[in-house]
Amino acid sequence: MPLKAVILIGGPQKGTRFRPLSFEVPKPLFPVAGVPMVQHHIEACAKVPGLKEILLMGFYQPHEALGRFLAAAQQEFRIPIRYLQEYAALGTAGGIYHFRDQILAGGADAFFVLNADVCSEFPLQEMLDFRQQHGDTDSFVILGTTANRTQALNYGCIVANADTQEVQHYVEKPSTFVSEIINCGIYLFTPAIFQHIGEVFQRNQQELALEESSNGWQRAEVIRLEQDVFTALAGSGKLYVYKTDGFWSQIKSAGSAIYASRLYLNQYSQGHPERLAQNKPGGPIIRGNVYIHPTASVDSTAVLGPNVSIGEGVTVGAGVRIRESIILHGASLHDHTCVLNTIVGWDSTIGRWARVEGTPSDPNPNDPYAKIDSETLFRDGRLTPSITILGCSVTIPAEVVILNSIVLPHKELSRSYKNQIIL
Repeated sequence: MPLKAVILIGGPQKGTRFRPLSFEVPKPLFPVAGVPMVQHHIEACAKVPGLKEILLMGFYQPHEALGRFLAAAQQEFRIPIRYLQEYAALGTAGGIYHFRDQILAGGADAFFVLNADVCSEFPLQEMLDFRQQHGDTDSFVILGTTANRTQALNYGCIVANADTQEVQHYVEKPSTFVSEIINCGIYLFTPAIFQHIGEVFQRNQQELALEESSNGWQRAEVIRLEQDVFTALAGSGKLYVYKTDGFWSQIKSAGSAIYASRLYLNQYSQGHPERLAQNKPGGPIIRGNVYIHPTASVDSTAVLGPNVSIGEGVTVGAGVRIRESIILHGASLHDHTCVLNTIVGWDSTIGRWARVEGTPSDPNPNDPYAKIDSETLFRDGRLTPSITILGCSVTIPAEVVILNSIVLPHKELSRSYKNQIIL
């Protein structure tokens, strides 16, 4: 059965909560656990037997970094990977409807649609098996997971038949409690979905024709899978939910990238043990799961981990302590620096004996269904304590403390800062 996969990568207007990191690189290429965020999706798709092509869809302008990444990924995974650029932000369903001919070319019987800003075990084969056991050949599957009652309100909520798992009711971000089963942003569709999206498109066009004052034809093309398509499909016997117990999280803010990195590093112990650093004579002291790029230079007296990922060409000096952090390529950490709950940007420098620390935004460890909260930047007029982010080419002097702060790119600091955004 020929299959395809579509990965929705959004565009430059999206990912604003990911600034200042998304200034330098499109958000889908931001490294999580040592490899670009979207590579985890591609690896999972490439493992599915019969998957013929992967299409990335978004409204980024053709980008040199994106082109290089796609060429390298095609060689590594031996599968055609193409980027299809939308002419405007068309919504989660508008994009796949616009490019439906490309998706159906080659006679795909079914296709996956994955949002790029989630991290997951991607149980794609299990979704295929589930669809064969439930429903007819034209049924669609949403990947769902369990959230706690309060956090479920931040997601698309699914009410399903307990025996058949058929979706009876779907509400995107409800104002009161609907269900603990939430939408993971990973779907399995057949070509029949385009008929349902087409109906929404026709309806939008008719509504626009009635509103003569409206100024744009393109609004009819903006279609959201969640609000426009699933809400209508629920209860029709066509839509099912496959519940996963595996890990899942959104990657909306930079803080959630550190949490996603931890989830993927944990998974490496089963899937990619070669990516995890080991304690070796003459090497740094490793505690827990740590990824170190082969080109990085790490002093043998440094202590790294748990949940640390060190990028390409990074230099880590003597006596440095790093925990729960992502160090991006070209950064330099001088002797005896301490870096906790921080993302250190590309080519940044931290002086000797400096301490750079953030506050983790992890889910409640005592609640198995807790998800990461997408914190607002400010609460009650004050900056919410969060992880510390250094943009690219930031210089931190020796012997200062940077706490819960966000430093925009190309800044040279001269003193300590606490709870500030440094423009």
